[in-house]
Amino acid sequence: MKLYDLALSGNCYKVRLFASFIDTPLTIVPVDFMNGEHKTEAILKLNPWGEIPILEDGSVILRDSQAILVYLANKYGGEAWWPSEAHLQADVMQWLSVASNEIKYGPNVARLIKKFGLESDWAQASERSHNILTLVDNHLGSHHWLAASRPTIADCAVYPYISTAHEGDIDIDSYRNIQAWMNRLQQLPNYISMPGN
Repeated sequence: MKLYDLALSGNCYKVRLFASFIDTPLTIVPVDFMNGEHKTEAILKLNPWGEIPILEDGSVILRDSQAILVYLANKYGGEAWWPSEAHLQADVMQWLSVASNEIKYGPNVARLIKKFGLESDWAQASERSHNILTLVDNHLGSHHWLAASRPTIADCAVYPYISTAHEGDIDIDSYRNIQAWMNRLQQLPNYISMPGN
């Protein structure tokens, strides 16, 4: 199983993190994103969107980190990470949507601005970050995990860009419930960190 990967991408990291949790080996294929390799014919043949990560598992080729998490959990992770009950699946999916929206346009964009020089509105990204961090922190005040009362791919989807929020000058020290949740996740067997964190 191949993962077309960028080491510093939170979206790629969430796939590597989950694969490590479920002890599923990945062959990492580094993509030279900074020099535009993700827009080359070879990559576009795999993903016409020209984005990474891309997972290649035999004849199955998937783009989008959230979709990849669902696939890996369903095929390799089992019930523990991807519940079979409809209401628990929906609970997990709510958080995958948060990762694709509020987290993406908050902590992720702030990090892209400060770490990678993206030209965008940091003040707006900061406001969005603190709005979603407050909601997540409040939720974690009465839940140990984001969904289903146990670690799921919801946690893997949301964690990366919160754990790297400091790289976007977003201070998360005051979010005590998030800090405790991050610590719980980091104590899980086979946890791997993001490069540089």
